[in-house]
Amino acid sequence: MKRKGASVRRAAKAGSWYSEEEALLRSELDSWLAAANTSSSPNLKALIAPHAGYSYSGPTAAYAYKGIDPSKVKRIFLLGPSHYLSSDTCLLSRMDEYETPLGNIKLDRLVIDELAKAKEFDVLDQEDEEQEHSLELHLPYIYRMMEGQDFLLVPIMVGHMDNKALSTFGKILSKYFEQPETLFIISTDFCHWGSSCGEIWQSIEELDSKGMKAIETLSTENFLSYLKQYKNTICGRHCVALLLETIAQSSVKAGVRFVHYAQSSRCKKKNDSSVSYVSGLIEEKQSEKS
Repeated sequence: MKRKGASVRRAAKAGSWYSEEEALLRSELDSWLAAANTSSSPNLKALIAPHAGYSYSGPTAAYAYKGIDPSKVKRIFLLGPSHYLSSDTCLLSRMDEYETPLGNIKLDRLVIDELAKAKEFDVLDQEDEEQEHSLELHLPYIYRMMEGQDFLLVPIMVGHMDNKALSTFGKILSKYFEQPETLFIISTDFCHWGSSCGEIWQSIEELDSKGMKAIETLSTENFLSYLKQYKNTICGRHCVALLLETIAQSSVKAGVRFVHYAQSSRCKKKNDSSVSYVSGLIEEKQSEKS
């Protein structure tokens, strides 16, 4: 992957989607983490958390991030959907660091370049990378939870992939998922209800609950069948499906726990709008280790 020296992705959404002031942002993160009743898990392999503006999804995300034991993590794979760039594959960053108001996060260039050699990934332009919010909204939480620890980040933007691509990328990522001290973070919101999202005949919470139950089976097929049947507007559905396929193609025996659920507002009329947020933890089953 050709690059022109060291480069930094700027925190493009700071000051709008979340605070650009270090002290205020740190205070907000700490208050949300303190309010979350999740305990850190030494067997954590992945987490699912939302990516909306912090005034909406910040408190929910804390429940997932509270599950991290920083001493057990050296590398983080961050998978987020593409809301603006049309793609049917996965895309890698050409950056060296990601900026946050708390400090910069270093990217794992060795692993990113290794992934690029598979010839399956595309590479993001800086403009497209900075326009997308699904990865950036996780960075302050990652920095805060890992502060003082040596770790590297592998961000991947996930496009709208078919089943063949899911299988291909699941196989590529499975070897990294198996590695100790590696954590996968899946960026997704759940149901989007509003005039631009089409009519949803079932209650939002029930619809999302069925989706969480499908994910808990750790079956890519079950989750895709759920999406086909209910057409839930889970924006990071391809990221979730890729995680499930990655787990399936790895040797890791895992289980899923959803630890928090919230909605941005409670819709009482058809024309109301809301977005759902969940926090989930994927843990390696201790008793089934070889």
